[in-house]
Amino acid sequence: MRLRESASLFIHDKAFSAAGDADVDDAIPLLIALQACLLTLNLDEDSYRGWSEIILYPDAFLHQREEMDEAGVVHRSRDILAGEAWHGGPLVLSVASVEASGEADGVNVVLHEFAHKLDMLNGDANGYPPLHRGMDTTAWARDFSTAYADLSARVDAGEDTAIDPYATTDPAEFFAVLTEVFFETPQVINQEYPAIYRQLQLFYRQNPLGKG
Repeated sequence: MRLRESASLFIHDKAFSAAGDADVDDAIPLLIALQACLLTLNLDEDSYRGWSEIILYPDAFLHQREEMDEAGVVHRSRDILAGEAWHGGPLVLSVASVEASGEADGVNVVLHEFAHKLDMLNGDANGYPPLHRGMDTTAWARDFSTAYADLSARVDAGEDTAIDPYATTDPAEFFAVLTEVFFETPQVINQEYPAIYRQLQLFYRQNPLGKG
């Protein structure tokens, strides 16, 4: 009941915009809102403050990116994405990825992109969201750095890991992917990286495994 109330307020607060001929019925915003609010169920009501729009494409969409390196050279890339979160701006999702979410398979683009939004509450996404009073910032940094290095080494060695290798892209993606696993397949993260499970349990103030 509390989740549905939060989702209703979320839908009222955010604008849902269709792009690329996306067919968006009432079920899509509700599905997004329920999963977005699952992350913040025990967090501050304004956890998704500072932005107002969710843009929906029918399927994976093309994003053109420009980055300047230390030498001043501009590099252009074209990426096919299922979702994207912009700091201070909208959150972008494909309807196809939304419809495929919530299967408890450890992959959930909706949870992933909204985790980025939480990460961005204190600046650019970097895997270090604003922690609650009483949480140990040193322990967070240590546990995440250790797990990130371990998973990266295993992926580089060609191991078929239970956690999506995309998590090793950078610390921000590690936090977002591990959030997906925490809510979708918590037993996996508890077995692979119990210290991260405990940190996410403290951060989200939830225990998906339902223990104690």
